[in-house]
Amino acid sequence: MAVIIFIIVLWYSGLFFQSFFLHRYAAHQSFQMSGLGEKICFILTWVTQGSNYLSAYGYGVMHRMHHAYADSEQDPHSPKYDASPFAMMWRTKNIYTAINKKLIVIDEKFTKNVPQWTRFDKFASSWGSRLLWGAGYTLFIFYFATEWWHWLFLPMAYLMAPIHGMIINWFAHKYGYVNFKVNDTSKNLLPVDILMMGEGYHNNHHQHGGRANFGGVRWHEIDFTYVIILVLDKLKLISINKIAKD
Repeated sequence: MAVIIFIIVLWYSGLFFQSFFLHRYAAHQSFQMSGLGEKICFILTWVTQGSNYLSAYGYGVMHRMHHAYADSEQDPHSPKYDASPFAMMWRTKNIYTAINKKLIVIDEKFTKNVPQWTRFDKFASSWGSRLLWGAGYTLFIFYFATEWWHWLFLPMAYLMAPIHGMIINWFAHKYGYVNFKVNDTSKNLLPVDILMMGEGYHNNHHQHGGRANFGGVRWHEIDFTYVIILVLDKLKLISINKIAKD
């Protein structure tokens, strides 16, 4: 049971900071927060994503490119141009690395105001950090696994953030329903998105990229990340941008 709880905590905590901080804040700037709040989110993203930490800069820039070039050859991740989800993940990883290390020239519209903490990113993305987290996950499974199949969760722990990205960028462009006709293949993956905390309402998001709430188009579309955002806004820990509420 401890292993199952561990994987669930890793899944939802890492997913929350990917959705809340990397996606809605870094890429879309749907809300504002203080400099201290931003630094805390960098650290908590590292704590929750661990061995598969994603930098706000690399993620934010790449995601803006995805919206600008959705399902075209310039899209960093589209099922139209890869034979399998694993091929897409590998291509995405290479583009993310090139962006993060500034190996390619990026138009300013994709980099403007994207948060970056270079020193921390260098540490959190280092092989030393990743290997230590991976060793920690392995030791946890070693001590708490009570069935052989518990070990099957270990690769998931190592690659949780890329798996989150694959689910949306591959499956939510192939399966699901649409509320809006858009110029790409984005779909809403689940009617009630308990798996991806609102990220699965991908068609809604592609129609209204700046909105903080990815759900709410139909009565059953509950965006659980947005519920937390509303609470944080009420507590004045963040401030939702007026345009993002529309």
